[in-house]
Amino acid sequence: MTTTQLTASTISAKGFALFEGLRSSSTVKIASFAPPRQNISRSFPALVVKAATTITPKYTSLKPLGDRVLVKLRPAEEKSVGGILLPTTAQSKPQGGEVVAVGEGREIGKNKVEISVKVGTQIVYSKYAGTELEFNGAKHLILKEDDIVGILDTDDVRDLKPLNDRVLIKVAEVEEKTSGGLLLSAASKEKPSIGTVLAVGPGPLDEEGNRKSLSVSTGSTILFSKYAGNEFKGVDGSDYIVLRVSDVIAVLS
Repeated sequence: MTTTQLTASTISAKGFALFEGLRSSSTVKIASFAPPRQNISRSFPALVVKAATTITPKYTSLKPLGDRVLVKLRPAEEKSVGGILLPTTAQSKPQGGEVVAVGEGREIGKNKVEISVKVGTQIVYSKYAGTELEFNGAKHLILKEDDIVGILDTDDVRDLKPLNDRVLIKVAEVEEKTSGGLLLSAASKEKPSIGTVLAVGPGPLDEEGNRKSLSVSTGSTILFSKYAGNEFKGVDGSDYIVLRVSDVIAVLS
């Protein structure tokens, strides 16, 4: 930074505000500065878009290994409930599909544990799980068995059968009023973290490959962690969530 010293006689009226009371012997110090240099040649990291891996037509079969399964995905919804065509960006990513191939399972301790879902089973899986594939002209997903949320043979999430250590919960309705009786706006309604257990999985595997029972049971009212699990909207308009039992904080009574 540099400092320039000016006297009243060297200041032009053009381009400057009027300095009232400035005598000829007065001096004004103006600090000059240079704006930070911008490196216009600076490079930014490229946007990475995750695309499905395309399996060329010369490969006609795909066998998952270990505890992985191959799922043929359901097509994305192209219309809204009211029949309005949805643009590609608004089409919801499917979270379900049909199991078309399974691995040989895995060994835990001295036991061989087979995959718990069979070919032909309709399943629901966790968001962002697995690897997407383009295979035989259709979209598929290869993922670990533990990423499967549950078995669902209908379009009603209430019929979902959770797998492993997961539980299906019907979320409590949002409070419409405050404790003082004031109506709440949609923006101020707090998302509830309380619900009723509708179904439970068979339990996780221990170190010997045996199932351990879960600490919650059907019908229990529980408190669960926020932002956990996979959320679903039921055909009845209610909210449901499937989460691991480790995300259950407490049982209420």
